[in-house]
Amino acid sequence: MRIAYLDAFSGIAGDMMLGAFLDLGLPRDVLDAEIAKLKLPGIEIRTHETHRLGIRATKVDVLVAGKTEAPGAPHGAHAGHGSHHSCKEILARIRGAGLGARTEEHALAIFRQLAIAEGRVHGKDPEEVHFHEVGAFDAIVDIVGAAIGFSHFGIDRVFASAVPLGAGFVRTDHGRMPVPAPATLELLRGHATLPADGDLELVTPTGAAIIAALAEPGAPPPLRPFAIGYGAGTLELEDRPNVLRLVLADPAETTRPAGLPPRNTHIESDQMLVIETNIDDMNPEFFRAATEALFAAGARDVTLHPITMKQGRPATCLQVIAAPQDEEALSEIILRQTTSIGVRSWPVQRRLLRRMQQSVATPYGAIACKIVILPDGSERTAPEATDLERAAREHQVPIARVLEAVLEARGPAEK
Repeated sequence: MRIAYLDAFSGIAGDMMLGAFLDLGLPRDVLDAEIAKLKLPGIEIRTHETHRLGIRATKVDVLVAGKTEAPGAPHGAHAGHGSHHSCKEILARIRGAGLGARTEEHALAIFRQLAIAEGRVHGKDPEEVHFHEVGAFDAIVDIVGAAIGFSHFGIDRVFASAVPLGAGFVRTDHGRMPVPAPATLELLRGHATLPADGDLELVTPTGAAIIAALAEPGAPPPLRPFAIGYGAGTLELEDRPNVLRLVLADPAETTRPAGLPPRNTHIESDQMLVIETNIDDMNPEFFRAATEALFAAGARDVTLHPITMKQGRPATCLQVIAAPQDEEALSEIILRQTTSIGVRSWPVQRRLLRRMQQSVATPYGAIACKIVILPDGSERTAPEATDLERAAREHQVPIARVLEAVLEARGPAEK
């Protein structure tokens, strides 16, 4: 298992995250090739080595038509159109770019968190949130670039330090707002923060969205670091080096009491929530839209169970498994998209087999697969159904033949 620890003692922003990945060794040509798939007009990414209070770091600047968003420039959600881009448009651009499955998954999750938070602050549906052109393209590059980094390094779990919230005020298109910006604070629900630490905006909404979408709340397990990268922020701070320290690590085995069997390193665990409601007065055809909305907002799983309620009424139990930080957003979707008048939730612990994404070459093209590591160390291949269907359709062969080709490419143990 590979763990990323975001040591955000000076805060976090999208450009700092991207700089840290490049500092770790993310190849520039890989970044450029993937960003080019987004077909963003007038985009230029510049990088250089710099120092922040004696610490060498990589600085990233994203230019849109030769312009960058200067420190303190207005940011946030907008109601207008014209030179603005809606969240819906941005998500469609990411989905249509042909990025790798894991990169796309991470990028969509981060942008959804950003839109949900901005929408909550401004009283809008997340898909109605708009970003002005420079800020939208800048955020797309930062977010997709970060997603490329998490995918490239094969990161399985993410943790973040307590983040300093800063103080003062920041300019937005809605006027002067307190630091942290309202959307930033929304995104950091459930994560450790250091209030009033610093006198500037140290965490941007984009940086907070990365934490909200990918980082697990709470302290990381014991770690064995093996690579460290530094991404520089734009400002020079007097009280600390303005860098994000990104640590890649393996879990460190801790001493176990005598007599206990050794820990199985192929089995992981995490803390999730179950969100549930019973519905007996909704057209069953509407469940599909509600389920899709829940998955789009970050639900890990959504299931529907037939039940019988009082007086013998047939009903449906809608159950969602989600990360704790997504509880409020998903509960709101249930209450808005269904006829439910209330939800319940409780924490659960999951035990999971280790897994990784891999593209398998076959005569019918590359097929994205989930490789599951079984408790005895052997592997099981689970091809993505959409890739199997696409290949079968394009080559006009039965889907079973494509599956057979995937298993053949993976070797005899996979049959």
